[in-house]
Amino acid sequence: MFKWLKRLFGIVESETHSVLDKLENPIKQTEQGIRDLKADLSKSMQGLAEVKALNIREKKEYQSNIGNAKDFEKKAMMLLERANRGHIDPNEADRLATQALERKQQYEQRATANKTNLDNYGGMLTKMESNVHQLKSQISKWETELKTLKARATVSDASAKLNKQLSNVDSSNTIARLQKMKEKVEEKEALADSYADIASLTNKTVEDEIDSALGIGGGSTQASLGASDELLKLKARLAEKNKPNQ
Repeated sequence: MFKWLKRLFGIVESETHSVLDKLENPIKQTEQGIRDLKADLSKSMQGLAEVKALNIREKKEYQSNIGNAKDFEKKAMMLLERANRGHIDPNEADRLATQALERKQQYEQRATANKTNLDNYGGMLTKMESNVHQLKSQISKWETELKTLKARATVSDASAKLNKQLSNVDSSNTIARLQKMKEKVEEKEALADSYADIASLTNKTVEDEIDSALGIGGGSTQASLGASDELLKLKARLAEKNKPNQ
């Protein structure tokens, strides 16, 4: 009944071990194993139902035979009682009572056979019910395992695809391209600065050039000259103030 286990894991008997290198897909194997289990369960359930039906019928026959045996024993007793009361010829009563007891024994023998069959059916039912329970448990277990295998297969496939994509990427080449782009940006920034310097030189007027030559064009130079003039004026005033009165 559990031959599916070998197929489930791709293990079959062989003179060589080469077959082990040709294991079927584990998910397909698990699905097939579950189908085999369900087929076994269906057969076991059918067999269990048949044995239960036999057990029920045997039990009814047993009860009927026990009842008939008691009835014929009761009839034999009634015949003897009627003979004792003079209601029936004693010899006739003995003959009929003997026949009744023979029938009683026949029913008792049948009941004994019924009891033996019932004991056998009981053992069979216990074993078959245990097998059915075990099969149901195994089916539930492997259906859960199948879900896990499918989930793992999905993750594995996704991981394999991602790793394949990553393996096709040349990281050193990518870094080189990024570095080259950075250098190009820096070159463009330097070129823009140089254009700004050139523009500042080419935009000077004639007046700016004259002031620059005289040293009076810059704001800081003009401020410095103004301060010097103020200092000279302040010294002249101080000297005038310190002259003796004539």
